[in-house]
Amino acid sequence: MPELPEVEALREFLDENLVGKEIARALPVAISVLKTYDPPLGALDGTEVTGVARHGKFLDIAAGGLHLVIHLARAGWLQWRDVLPSGPPRPGKGPLALRVALTGGDGFDLTEAGITKRLAVHLVRDPADVPGVARLGPDPLADDFDRDAFAALLAGERRQIKGALRDQGLIAGIGNAYSDEILHAARMSPFKPVQNLTEDEVTALHEALRTTLREAVERSHGLAAGRLKAEKKSGLRVHGRTGEPCPVCGDTIREVSYRDRSLQYCPTCQTGGKPLADRRLSRLLK
Repeated sequence: MPELPEVEALREFLDENLVGKEIARALPVAISVLKTYDPPLGALDGTEVTGVARHGKFLDIAAGGLHLVIHLARAGWLQWRDVLPSGPPRPGKGPLALRVALTGGDGFDLTEAGITKRLAVHLVRDPADVPGVARLGPDPLADDFDRDAFAALLAGERRQIKGALRDQGLIAGIGNAYSDEILHAARMSPFKPVQNLTEDEVTALHEALRTTLREAVERSHGLAAGRLKAEKKSGLRVHGRTGEPCPVCGDTIREVSYRDRSLQYCPTCQTGGKPLADRRLSRLLK
């Protein structure tokens, strides 16, 4: 799933390649992709793109006083095309979900792999009209997201820290992959209860969060949209690397599996050397 660093990199890419250009037409291909009907998607025809913003994992393309808000979900992606196909896209079983054609002949496709279709596109007058945007917590890379602001968010939380970091209503933009990376950098168990964090651990977690996300954004800076997925994978130290050696200590990276996702961690760095073989059988580690 694209998370804050990749979506921020897409925002930068679109800001450079899309702003100032005129939309010829936005064409929905998959029935499930468009989540709004007023204003109609045709209202974008002939409008000029004036800006591209990011809200957590949402992209926000402003044109003609409207906002095309995109959430790529787990398997969605944006593919830029310098020259779009001349014919109209055909609805079918392929990955193409929506095409935005510019008057210059270029544009982009939104695609989604797999059979579970969660990619979502909203055309609204205000980004806050999108429920997922309205409920977002603060952006962790914002200038005012300091240690005290982070501690205030965690106050009263009684969840495990992995779940808290992934909650978009608490902090915007962090998903399964970067929560693993942040917790590895902070040398902290994913199952540690938030209420058990010491003041020093809150400080360390805040520093790991900011550093991990900033470094990921910096690695992606200036890359074309098509190269961002490979960059994300190459930059991850534990997530998706089950069975590989930890780059910090050399221990074997382990995995805890759930029905629809998994987490990865280093026992030596994060759990005192204790492997968490099965989430259902593992006790919460302090």
